[in-house]
Amino acid sequence: MASTNKISRATPPGREERRRALRALDPHLETAGVWLVVPCYRVRGKILDVIAKTPAWVEGIVCVDDACPENSGDFIEAESRDPRVVVVRLAQNQGVGGATLAGYAEAAARGAQVLVKVDGDDQMDMGYIAHLVAPILLGEADYAKGNRFTSISHLAQMPAVRVFGNAALSFAAKLSTGYWNIFDPTNGYTAMEAQVARMIMEKRVSRRFFFETDLLYHLGTLRAVVRDVPMPARYADEVSNLRIGAIVGPFALKHVRNFFQRVLGQYFVRDFNAASLELLFGLVLTLFGVGYAAHYIATPHNGQAASAGVVMAAALPVILGVQLLLQAMNFDVLNVPNRPIHPYLRTIARMEAEEKLP
Repeated sequence: MASTNKISRATPPGREERRRALRALDPHLETAGVWLVVPCYRVRGKILDVIAKTPAWVEGIVCVDDACPENSGDFIEAESRDPRVVVVRLAQNQGVGGATLAGYAEAAARGAQVLVKVDGDDQMDMGYIAHLVAPILLGEADYAKGNRFTSISHLAQMPAVRVFGNAALSFAAKLSTGYWNIFDPTNGYTAMEAQVARMIMEKRVSRRFFFETDLLYHLGTLRAVVRDVPMPARYADEVSNLRIGAIVGPFALKHVRNFFQRVLGQYFVRDFNAASLELLFGLVLTLFGVGYAAHYIATPHNGQAASAGVVMAAALPVILGVQLLLQAMNFDVLNVPNRPIHPYLRTIARMEAEEKLP
């Protein structure tokens, strides 16, 4: 159960003037409804900096106290002077995913249309909020996320072990989510359209460290469009709660689970197309060739070499099967969603709202 409190204080001098000037440059900002969602757990020393750096055109800031042992919710209420801040308290720790979803729900209930998630450790450059929000406001994407791998210079501050780990996780995420056009899946600097977020909140998204990747998997089931936004990596004196050795095994199992669920749902339940046939025949031929070869090797032949016919009976099905599987993968790569769904969802929401009017 979550509780909320609104911090009500006088608007800092000049803030409204700056906001009006910014909105005069772009009228869309007047009704953009951009809200910030900040999960808070052991970030007491940084959270006020995050709030202070939030752009003036952001309408609200939801800080989620995820049962923080530092009582970050009380600290924010006592120290923050920003009238946009809303504090949500969770009775039990739910992890970054649970805290983010709770923040989404609160912001959406208050009229948010675009939800930007940032961490409370001041590791994310707040200047990139506009870069994340722009594709959604322009109707080009339903979800935008940071990508630290678009330039070698962006990786200058990232430890080598993290570069290798993120590269491996990125390829695994491409397979399990179907978003072959994105990289850096664990990047937590994201923006999502509110109608899409409402649908995501109805799904069983992982609440802990697998949250960002599992979120991509569920976005894929909705055929939502995801856009990568280039940004540099930033590392300071923050301490990560993530232990690599403890998550490698669970992450691998979850990727395998999501991959099979995605392939089954996308190519055999919701649709049946050329890739479905390529997968079926590719698997059958490959398994037959490998099985035939294994059976021949396991059977005694008194030292006689295998004949050309036996070799071809094993090799040809494998060759054809692998080619069919590669063709299926090529189809999957080209099948990445490219038409945003949030304009459709917003239209439906408006029509349903009008039906309820007296």
